[in-house]
Amino acid sequence: MGGLRAILSAVAVLCSALAALAEPSPRERLAPLIVPPMELGALLNDDGVYELLNSGGAHAGYVFETEPMAPLPGFSGASINMLVTLDLDGRFLDVKLLDHNEPIFVSGLPERLFYDFFDQYRGHSISDSIVVGSPYGGATEGSSLVYLDGVTKGTASVRIAHESVLAAALQVAREKMGGISTGPPAYPDPNVEEDLSWADLVEQGIVTRHTVTNAEIQADFEGTIWARDDPEALADPDGIYMDLWVVDLGPPSIARAVLSERGMRALENFQAISTTDEPVLVVETARHGLVSEEFVRNTAPDWISAEQGGFPVAFRDSDLLIDFADDVPDEIVDAVDFGAGLILRTDRRLGFDPSAEWVLKVAAVREHGMFQPEIGRVEVEVPHVTPARFFARPEVPRPIPPWLEALRGRAGDLVVLSVGLIALLAVLGPGMNRLAGHRHYTAIRLGILAAVIGFVGWWGQGQLSIVTPLATLRAAIEGGSYNFLIYDPFSLVIWAVAIAGFVAWGRGLFCGWLCPFGAMQEFAAHLGRLLRLPQIEPSATWDARLKWLKYVVLAGLVGIAVVAPARLDQAVEVEPFKTAVTTFFVREWYFVAYAVGLLLLSMVLFKGFCRYLCPLGALMAIGGLVRGRDWIARREACGSPCQLCKVKCRYGAIEKSGKIDYSECFQCLDCVTIHDDPKQCVPLVLAAKGRTMRPRPEKIAAE
Repeated sequence: MGGLRAILSAVAVLCSALAALAEPSPRERLAPLIVPPMELGALLNDDGVYELLNSGGAHAGYVFETEPMAPLPGFSGASINMLVTLDLDGRFLDVKLLDHNEPIFVSGLPERLFYDFFDQYRGHSISDSIVVGSPYGGATEGSSLVYLDGVTKGTASVRIAHESVLAAALQVAREKMGGISTGPPAYPDPNVEEDLSWADLVEQGIVTRHTVTNAEIQADFEGTIWARDDPEALADPDGIYMDLWVVDLGPPSIARAVLSERGMRALENFQAISTTDEPVLVVETARHGLVSEEFVRNTAPDWISAEQGGFPVAFRDSDLLIDFADDVPDEIVDAVDFGAGLILRTDRRLGFDPSAEWVLKVAAVREHGMFQPEIGRVEVEVPHVTPARFFARPEVPRPIPPWLEALRGRAGDLVVLSVGLIALLAVLGPGMNRLAGHRHYTAIRLGILAAVIGFVGWWGQGQLSIVTPLATLRAAIEGGSYNFLIYDPFSLVIWAVAIAGFVAWGRGLFCGWLCPFGAMQEFAAHLGRLLRLPQIEPSATWDARLKWLKYVVLAGLVGIAVVAPARLDQAVEVEPFKTAVTTFFVREWYFVAYAVGLLLLSMVLFKGFCRYLCPLGALMAIGGLVRGRDWIARREACGSPCQLCKVKCRYGAIEKSGKIDYSECFQCLDCVTIHDDPKQCVPLVLAAKGRTMRPRPEKIAAE
């Protein structure tokens, strides 16, 4: 065990090294990835967040990588890095995969599937409830959840990438887009019915009125070239320059108090088509007006703008007939008749919350000069808020946690797996001796191993790999998240059982019964026997030497994970599991040749990969040091003079003294079968004949 302790010490030293922190990519790499006519603007912070500029050079959004802000580790231990482009409304313009080391997509599944996954984000908003998967249970097309299709066999990696995209995008939204809506917008509640009149609207502040005198506007232009360009304002300072009325017509109770039956029908027809638009009536009854002579209906008014929470609100004319109720003042009706009234509309999905305060801005415009006049403008701001009682807010469908989504997706498989594992633990625990002594034990064992290959391996993708422990190691060193473990609950259950098995049996539970590739090798060995192929049996000396190779391989992988993690995805190909199990041998020829070669080797060298090369087996052997009991019964005559079990053990896990080397035991139960069989166990055979086996002299001397 001295050599093993030395290797463990070396691993501990390697684990103390620090991994490099993720740094944003240089501008030269990111700029060509922006889709024209957009382009990369200025760097905004140390996390690599850039401005997105439109074709006119104006600020249009944000560009950033996910790794510097949300470095969630994938199954290689390295984070998955995407380039995200958001517009100012929080909508995804583009998401591109930049870097990854996910084992399933590195020389496994076609990598283009991973790249293509991110195309699905375009057009969706960070305020949408986006999940990876398919509608569950009673979900219908009316659900407000947005589903992105995962990648078969790669869904766990895809979910990790998705969580990284959302985490980074929301961080940018909070820091750079503070006014953006991060949830479903409020909408007029059709169930609220109040009998209101125009007077009620005014009295309750539901209608906002804002007046501006000539003197106030003159003060705004004072000191400019336009200061003397409004003689009426100079002649009548106390006169009214603007008399603005603002009312939100979205709530039906308010609309009925403002519009006639004909006007109400026109509004309802509009709302039936534009279901997410909020209609707002704006009227100016004084002398300035709302739009210029160049204004075209059904477009954005050139003198009107708005903002909410510091962010612009995009209003445009709805081109609706305005026909008022009888009690609306004549001054308002007359102003509309003269073109000084509009029903504007804005899309609530773009972040406008009609139940929160917003500010209407109307430009006061003056001209200086005759032929090519210079235009001067100041903005009149009108705060407005409609009482929240007229609105409802959809209940936010909270996406279930990724681990629960993964559990739901594998629920049936997990039930079958759990039942199978419980049955296996029962027969290997209290029922072990009966199982080993069954006359059809070999057939039973091969049947279990066939189920492991088919269900656990090919169907369930539950082949454990050294990749997971190495990723966990990197997360521990870098202080990262261990969340990647919960994205594959099927494998996690097998890990839990294998680790628990360390205490009861050592490495044998997983390596002997639950490893799909190990099961393939055992079938290959049986085929080799049937074909009467000559068997390679290393001498005891060489067998002992070769068994240390797997620890060397394990130490090398740990070193690479710490010192050169970018090389790890190639190094872990020493395991043929991805080829033989994950991709059904559908890979590049050299990977297939390697995996098939190891199976052919097993036909003449019993489970040679497991015994001599497997880094996961080495880790399992180390974990088996916590074994709490010697579960294989021994007799005094075992090893001296009887060597039958040692000779029959094809793993070389029984020492000459008869002692079991549990670090090399694969729990095949052959020695248990011999020990309990009165026709095979030599001491039992002799005892039946009234004879006993005397220990060898060297054993007596040792005692």
